[in-house]
Amino acid sequence: MRKVLLFVLLLALIGSSCSDFNKALKASGEGAVALKMATAEKYYAIGAAGSASGATRKQKRKASGGYERALPLLEELTALTRTDTLFERVGYLYAKSYYGIKDYVLAGYYLENFAKTFPTSKYAEECAFLSAMCQYKESPEHELDQSATASAIDQFQLFLSLYPNTALTDSCNTLIDQLRLKLERKEHAGAMQYVKTRNYEPAGIALRNFLKKWPNSRFREEVLYNILLTDHDLTVNSVATRKPKRAEETLRSYQAFEDAFPQSDRLRSAQNLRDDILGKEENYAFDALVASHSQAGGAFGAARQNGADEGIRFYDTFAARFPESRFLPEAHRLREELVRMKQNPSSQQEP
Repeated sequence: MRKVLLFVLLLALIGSSCSDFNKALKASGEGAVALKMATAEKYYAIGAAGSASGATRKQKRKASGGYERALPLLEELTALTRTDTLFERVGYLYAKSYYGIKDYVLAGYYLENFAKTFPTSKYAEECAFLSAMCQYKESPEHELDQSATASAIDQFQLFLSLYPNTALTDSCNTLIDQLRLKLERKEHAGAMQYVKTRNYEPAGIALRNFLKKWPNSRFREEVLYNILLTDHDLTVNSVATRKPKRAEETLRSYQAFEDAFPQSDRLRSAQNLRDDILGKEENYAFDALVASHSQAGGAFGAARQNGADEGIRFYDTFAARFPESRFLPEAHRLREELVRMKQNPSSQQEP
């Protein structure tokens, strides 16, 4: 019997609530604005109570319904109070109600619009902050497009410039740091994708650009190691004439990694990559000379002269770096032929 009485009482309360809402919604003529405003304030208060920290489960369940009831009334009041002193309060409640139902696209629009329309309002600072919060709420996981993330950072920074003495400074800076981490993770993942697909040259460019933009990144050790790794693999897989310069770049990348992280767990692996290149440098230098000699011999005119110049530079580097090399006599012979090619760019190379 008690359960039946409670159920009947609940229906009566719901019916009364619906009746108040419908009465306010349909009201017209004298007193309509006051009734609509009072009813909208009542439902907004229900929503605000459910959204507040420490709200009971019952209040939280009612929150969304309170905001949803307030919205159509406030929408009417937006037109009815445009020349009235109530207009500011109506605009504030309208924007906050959209925030309350978690429609962050519309909430962001109306909150930002309110802050611009009423810059001296006591609600302006709150609305400007919540407008930025809407962008923060819309910011997706780092794998997805980060336009909303960048926009949120801009809005928080704008808020801080407009309200330099705000009590929300620490909160804004914390949120900005969280958003920047998403951008950092997004760009790190993009650069690492080149590494995973073994697209060595774009990988090296992307990883270096990442470090320029995020010099203190939490991924710095991993990025520096992968720069070394991609430089090594790019060197090994390059044509002969490009291997010497890329080998030098690989050794510089190793040194940068070792200097930054001398205690790294990856150091042994990095040393293996360095040692592999060191063991091949002499061959790379000689092979580049041989390849440039062959290319120059197959060309004529200016192309042969340029090719011979390149070959002679390869010889000079080789002879200076490896004066005791077993390849030196052959390297000297190739240089003499390159000099003759340069002097006679139109003659056919002797077999």
